[in-house]
Amino acid sequence: MLVYRFGRWRYQVKPALLRKLFSLIYKILFKGVQILTGIELPCEVVVGKNFVIDHFGGIVISGYASFGDDCRIRNGVVVGLRRVDEPCAPQIGNNVDIGAGAKVLGNIRIGNNVVIGANAVVLRDVPDNHVAYGVPAVIKPRTGFCDGGTDERCE
Repeated sequence: MLVYRFGRWRYQVKPALLRKLFSLIYKILFKGVQILTGIELPCEVVVGKNFVIDHFGGIVISGYASFGDDCRIRNGVVVGLRRVDEPCAPQIGNNVDIGAGAKVLGNIRIGNNVVIGANAVVLRDVPDNHVAYGVPAVIKPRTGFCDGGTDERCE
């Protein structure tokens, strides 16, 4: 995350020559992180607060993706393009938990308070407060989920 934040910060540097130097440093650090950890998190990705990578290894995130607050991903996760000629990646909401080996692909929206199961392949939108699991992903409402409302399940 330190290299990611450095990559985001370098865009704010005003003298172009200094920005180019920092860009070179960022590219070297980025490649080092890829080799050492197996995580590809480009600085173009928008990441909210409390973003957590639970286990490293085999994580690939497209630069077109975005994450809300309190998101968690695990090893083997791919968040990216569905087709190379369509540069649109998923927009992920707040409080999303993505299981190990899951693939979330294409121009889709993942809502808030969503759980994506391990090894799921998600190719379509997932509404708020739902679970996605399987290949291709089956989307069902979360049961036993309490959003603080007046629903009798929350009592």
